[in-house]
Amino acid sequence: MSSSTTFRQGIYQSEFARKIARWLEAMPHPGLAIEISQDHIAGARWSRVGGLDDFSIEGLPAGALTPSAVETNITNSMAVKSAIASVASRLRAKEEDVALLVPDPVIRVFVQHFEQFPRSPQEAEPMLRWKLKKSVPFEADETVISYMRQAPREDGVDVVTALARLRIVREYEALAEQAGLHPGVVLSSSLAAITLLDDRHPTLLARISGFALTTAIVREGVLCGYRCTELPAQSGELTPQMLLEEIYPVAAYYQDTWREGIQSVRVAGLGSRLQEFVGPLENEFQCEVRSLLDTAMSEGRVPGAAHQMAEHDTEGLVGWMLHRN
Repeated sequence: MSSSTTFRQGIYQSEFARKIARWLEAMPHPGLAIEISQDHIAGARWSRVGGLDDFSIEGLPAGALTPSAVETNITNSMAVKSAIASVASRLRAKEEDVALLVPDPVIRVFVQHFEQFPRSPQEAEPMLRWKLKKSVPFEADETVISYMRQAPREDGVDVVTALARLRIVREYEALAEQAGLHPGVVLSSSLAAITLLDDRHPTLLARISGFALTTAIVREGVLCGYRCTELPAQSGELTPQMLLEEIYPVAAYYQDTWREGIQSVRVAGLGSRLQEFVGPLENEFQCEVRSLLDTAMSEGRVPGAAHQMAEHDTEGLVGWMLHRN
């Protein structure tokens, strides 16, 4: 299904998969996925038994794509179309379903608490649209929405809601369609990448892509906090203090709400600069700080054949692969 009828996005981790099985089963599971970021387009194909069959990545010129929840994202359509066509050609992809992993700023994600929440989607969706109308920079009738219930800290129910502007989602779907593909699912890269976290204890993810920082906290199958913000600098010029200032609101909210501290931090998008940030982050959170993908690989949760993807900041693709498995 494409966003012309409904919009599906997912939060995947082994514990999540068990708790929201019905929701995940309703989602298509294409054997082909394409991850679109500000500086590259990457694609992967999986075999019927779940192993990586092929992988391809194509760089984008600076300014060709500017992720936004509101404004036009694709500013150099020729370059972006050429890149996705090249990836599709190398993957021998034509006239088949594809999962599109889009930049995080495109999709707004909220974790909200309700004392009571309706079971019927016909009642739930209008309530969510009304409650979030002042939190998103577009009108309700332009919005595509998906949500799931999860266990709260105390009484009531927590609801994870994802919203996007239909026109922006259609930009990305049109890219795939022009390459001869059929978008079967659209979700943000970091929501797919959450699969890579070990959430047996409170874990914070800080994922950087271009000027976007996504901060998420998971704990025993529950998404406890999520925030996507614009950084004052890209990863090459970012300082530890800048990163800490952006991460702090989500961490403080978690500590106040759940009355416990973060017990591990996983970082993506800093590349070779990660070691500059480890000390300040460990001092702040008093816990281990490691690379998201390096940790998942060292713990054996990423098959060896997929390690080539991990070298190109494609956490979303790797996470989608684990979800499919």
